[in-house]
Amino acid sequence: MKLKTLLASAAMSALLVSGASAADMVMKFGHVGAPGSLFESSANAFAACVNDKLSGKVEVQTFGSSQLGKDQELLQKLKLGQVDFALPSSVMSSVADVFGVFEMPYIIQDREHMKRVQAELGATFQEAAASKGYKIIGYFENGFRHITNNVRPINMPADLDGIKLRTPKGAWRVKMFKLYGANPTPMAFSEVFTALQTGVIDGQENPYAQIASAKFQEVQKYLSITGHVYTPAYVLVSKSHFDKLPEDVQAGIEACGSETQAKVYETAAQLETDLLKVIKDAGVEVNEADKAAFVEASKPIYDEFGSSVEGGQALIDKVLSLAKQS
Repeated sequence: MKLKTLLASAAMSALLVSGASAADMVMKFGHVGAPGSLFESSANAFAACVNDKLSGKVEVQTFGSSQLGKDQELLQKLKLGQVDFALPSSVMSSVADVFGVFEMPYIIQDREHMKRVQAELGATFQEAAASKGYKIIGYFENGFRHITNNVRPINMPADLDGIKLRTPKGAWRVKMFKLYGANPTPMAFSEVFTALQTGVIDGQENPYAQIASAKFQEVQKYLSITGHVYTPAYVLVSKSHFDKLPEDVQAGIEACGSETQAKVYETAAQLETDLLKVIKDAGVEVNEADKAAFVEASKPIYDEFGSSVEGGQALIDKVLSLAKQS
């Protein structure tokens, strides 16, 4: 499926979920993704599924581009009942420590690996979310992250020395880039384009889907393909609010969380090809980083997670054990 078709489908879904409602209940889905992003198409696909499955009972309306708040604000609004669904990614490592395992560089190899991790450890992540008042409805993705900047191509960790690099507001990503020698600067996604444009920061790291949809290629010179972290995205609700919904509504929503994942992964895989071309065609210089050098430089962050997070080493070992299966 080509990019134009994917985006046209996302636009159609948006029309379906943003009109006047005849449903008994309207539920708001807020996320930070820009138009054309994987987040947008994922949220719209989920909304379309719920609206079809629970027609007349529930209408999910989606709001992207941080219209209903940035990630931290959305997490708070879930608990207040002001938003019904959010799609956090890296920020979950600041909600509960166990989500930090996905911040370990190169720990997730591919989407099939992620599916096995979800199947084996889903209860662990669900328990961690519940302890903070949330419930995970489904696992989508942000994707494999790469580095862009305006200083130099990044081939080795040492090339990051002194570079002011925007990171999400998660402690482990900051630790990782400090370890590599960069000057990490946590910042909300909605603020990144202007910060790059004005030189407040030199670079950032994100999947192609976020880079291209946010038009970072217009204000960045170099893209270094590092694939340093794979970040899941979580369809998140307030546990207390969700538990009050009728059982058939709960069941329909949870079914859509599961059913939409395959479409999200298919779209994500296609975008990795299509959007890399978009970035290259914008004149950004692209290089393949030395991933082995990054893996070697990442060992201390694994050691710290394993020793400082309760059950951290066992969690790392379990995720790694699921990486390659015949």
